[in-house]
Amino acid sequence: MSEYLVLISCIGFLLFLIPNRYRWYAGVIGWAAISLLLLVSLPDFLAINNFLYPTLGILSVPFLYLTARRLLMKDETIGGLTRAAGIAFLIYAPFGFIQPLGNWLIGVVVGQLVWLLHLLNYPMELIAWNMLMGGSIPGSNMGFRLEIILGCTGIQSIAIMLGVALMVPTTLRQKVLAFLIIAPVIYILNLFRNTYVFMAYTGQWYPWYPDLVGNGNYGYESFFWAHNVFCELLALGILIAIAYGLFRIIPDLAVMAERLVTIYIGDIRQVFLRDR
Repeated sequence: MSEYLVLISCIGFLLFLIPNRYRWYAGVIGWAAISLLLLVSLPDFLAINNFLYPTLGILSVPFLYLTARRLLMKDETIGGLTRAAGIAFLIYAPFGFIQPLGNWLIGVVVGQLVWLLHLLNYPMELIAWNMLMGGSIPGSNMGFRLEIILGCTGIQSIAIMLGVALMVPTTLRQKVLAFLIIAPVIYILNLFRNTYVFMAYTGQWYPWYPDLVGNGNYGYESFFWAHNVFCELLALGILIAIAYGLFRIIPDLAVMAERLVTIYIGDIRQVFLRDR
């Protein structure tokens, strides 16, 4: 079901990019599919003790309501946000829906990850085209396995931030500078992120609170703290820093962001707090 929701969302956002009389409805469909995807994925995220995406899923419900209202009013500011989502999907779709291309990107990341681990003299073994093993599980002749999937390549974050950068009209110089502070930076930092997660997991750096954050698999808590906590917080900080850089390069983008915040805060007060 998740794959169909991603496809529906992609179609909705892409149709919004094409001038037509139904584009505002297509935008609503795009956001609705994203919200529903987050909600139906709640059990999967909770099973691995990932609390960020379940939180986003819950928050997506009021966000969807407020956004749909504005889209049906043909609000150009919210239309700009939806256009950013459409551009992000346009960048992500080839890797997400064309399997050979997605696998190629995963293979590139795996090769560079292996190179980095060798550079650091960290023991590891490539046991499949996209799976690494390291460390040793007590009482077993097996090590800890880490599978690299499309979500580990950084393509989603790159696509989202490029979509944000193109939310407003920009000059060629602004486009080039925005690309340079988004794509190479996120890609390189993501390689170090994968390296850190592999080393922390296979080396069992954070064996904390197994009863609280463990999922029944021995040593999972080290993966939880490295991947679901530290890297998520670091990624948030990096995206904020990149957004600040984009605001300096593209002043109109900062104005758009301020306008979006003002609209949503005003609508929250009007819709959800009017009876208090």
